[in-house]
Amino acid sequence: MKHNWLIILTICILVTGCSPQPQQDKQQTSTKQSEIAGSAAEVKSSSAKNQQASEMASGIDQPFKGYEKIVVDGGDMSGYRKANVAVDIGFGDREYWAFTNKYGQLVKVTAKEIILQDDRTEAVTANGRYYNDEADVPGTECADMDKGHIIADSLGGVSNAYNITPQESTLNRHGDQAYMERVIRDAGGCTDFEATITYPDTTTEIPSHYHYTYRLKGNVVTDDFDNVNPDKVNKTISEKTQSKSTQKSPSKESHDISSIDKNGDGQVTIAEAKAVGFKMPITKEHWLYPYMDDRDGDGMVGE
Repeated sequence: MKHNWLIILTICILVTGCSPQPQQDKQQTSTKQSEIAGSAAEVKSSSAKNQQASEMASGIDQPFKGYEKIVVDGGDMSGYRKANVAVDIGFGDREYWAFTNKYGQLVKVTAKEIILQDDRTEAVTANGRYYNDEADVPGTECADMDKGHIIADSLGGVSNAYNITPQESTLNRHGDQAYMERVIRDAGGCTDFEATITYPDTTTEIPSHYHYTYRLKGNVVTDDFDNVNPDKVNKTISEKTQSKSTQKSPSKESHDISSIDKNGDGQVTIAEAKAVGFKMPITKEHWLYPYMDDRDGDGMVGE
């Protein structure tokens, strides 16, 4: 009997001494699993951060995707453009980017900020030009075409082919193009500038239409106009407008401006005139001129 009690006591001691071991092994296993999970989470987090950084870097270069960045002298007069390239057309430290399509046509110009020309610190000619001439882009040799800047000298643009298109002379000097440039100058510059240039076919360098958007003192401005003589357009519109009038007398009272003067105050603003298709400027010879406000008295409104 005594021998049996010794056997039972020995078994109890063995059971008591060994029982904590599985729990300890379980805890160690759990700890190792946590460490592995933590390491995996860190790797995943690091991978996500690297991917995000890569996407951000890709986003920065996104505007230039598909274009080769090249450098062209601002005074290059050749008139030749390469296809599918991006060129900085800002004078000095300005960054204004011009883009061509696969046909070598200038189709887009962008600038985060338009910085006005400063003739106190920049070398310009007597007539406010950075260069003595502009690029000889095909089409500019036509008598009714100017070497028209997308971003003017006064707004910090250079004169190579990546900033020049053949533009109808009156439009360039006195029309919507000139009016837009003056508005930006008077405001001291603008931001988020983008020009989109459209062509009637893939072989010509003469645009058919210009579309501009830019931010001026917090407001987004959009300008659209065809590459045509605004005086001829105005004449056509005038003839159509006058034909609707029941009055035939050439006096001021004979013209019906009700379709133009939307607020009925007897005066036509530049915005009202442009809304029905009139092109700026309106000169004193134009029948609409007496109804408009020529504040500087130079015989021209909206120049």
